[in-house]
Amino acid sequence: MTFLRSVYLWLICFLLGSMTVLPAAAQNKAPAPKKTRLLFLLDASGSMQAKWETSDRWKVAQRMLARMADSLDSYANLEIALRVYGHQTPVNLKNCKDTKLEVPFAAHNAAAIKKRLQQITPKGNTPITYSLEQSANDFPADANSRNVIVIITDGLESCGGDPCATSLALQKKRVFLKPFIIGLGDDPGYAQQFGCMGQYYNASDIKTFQKVLDNVISITLKKTTVSVELTDDAGRPVETNVNLTFLNNVTGQPEYNFVHYLDLAGKPDVLEIDALLSYDLVVNTLPAVGLQNLNIKPGQHNVFKVKAPQGYLYLRQDAPTSYGSVTALIREKGSPYILETQRFPSQQKYLTGTYEVELLTLPRIRKTVTIKQGQASEITFAPPGALNITQDLKGYGSLYLVNNDGTQDWLWNLPEGSSKISVPLQPGKYRVVYRLKSAKGSQFTDVKNFTIKSNLTTTIKLFN
Repeated sequence: MTFLRSVYLWLICFLLGSMTVLPAAAQNKAPAPKKTRLLFLLDASGSMQAKWETSDRWKVAQRMLARMADSLDSYANLEIALRVYGHQTPVNLKNCKDTKLEVPFAAHNAAAIKKRLQQITPKGNTPITYSLEQSANDFPADANSRNVIVIITDGLESCGGDPCATSLALQKKRVFLKPFIIGLGDDPGYAQQFGCMGQYYNASDIKTFQKVLDNVISITLKKTTVSVELTDDAGRPVETNVNLTFLNNVTGQPEYNFVHYLDLAGKPDVLEIDALLSYDLVVNTLPAVGLQNLNIKPGQHNVFKVKAPQGYLYLRQDAPTSYGSVTALIREKGSPYILETQRFPSQQKYLTGTYEVELLTLPRIRKTVTIKQGQASEITFAPPGALNITQDLKGYGSLYLVNNDGTQDWLWNLPEGSSKISVPLQPGKYRVVYRLKSAKGSQFTDVKNFTIKSNLTTTIKLFN
């Protein structure tokens, strides 16, 4: 007995020790912070030696980037790199592959970037498109990183490439987020060529250049938050517990999926998102609603309001029926498309409005229902009866519903192999039209009228 007791106690201890219970804090643990990789793509074409106020464009860019690298050197979870184009071959050689990653990604590499900047002399073309394509290889493969690119240029693409198409293609492949493009000087063609590449800034003077560069870094590194208010018909933000999707409208992929939450004070929670992406917000109500091209202000808290008043559709079934599980098809009024399939008995939320509900009974029942804010609209159906044919005949036949005005609607074809059936039907008047397979003419068709009542079986005999 002592031995068995010891074995029992050991088994209990083993089972308890092998069970892992997550504490509440672990269940709500935030995901690990993403590393930001920031690539400066710098123009060192011959035109960068042009005068700019009291200096020249290259010296200004050198000075600004050196200062920026110093300011970024102490950041955690940040790596920076430098790619330069137009600096290896004289402009007369028209080298459209003149681009090089001069300083690869690393943490705290400001000294390396400043040193390399001092060694570069502008001289060549402006192969922006090719440089963008090559930058795709600069970012290490890392699913937990934000890849950001800042293009600083004083000229337009000079090698016939399409920087907009290339930028969009690389964003769709998730190589980098929406680029920043800073145009030095005041060229009217900048906005047209660079605006479609990403977030374009015009730095017409040195003071503006410094301000723009500071702003770009602030946008990249500052936290951006959003709240979503789901309002009712009166505009009150009282709707909640709905799935929200922040859809990347460049890639078409969902970036964030949340289930909406209201705290005890009725306030939506604050969600952190990446401001360097373009989003459509989808509120997954029935039907879905949302906002396109969210105007997100980086480094700030943004509040978006979406009108999403809802009520309930209650499909009531008081007892089991011979149908088994009955399903209803839900459509918005006037729409041919099925919005939802809902089974009896159940209750489901829908946006307020008018819907067409089709019950998959035999015959099908079609009803129109209006969903009102915070209310439940009920739909039910009468218990079916049954049609019973006991004869085992081979032939061809159909079942019709006979309407009050004497017209008939086709419902169902009887099986050709045997007329022996038991079919649940809604209460009403019906007709069977049947011809034996062996009959030598249409005139030998039999027609039987009958009535179905709830919870009762109606048996008919063909050719009697």
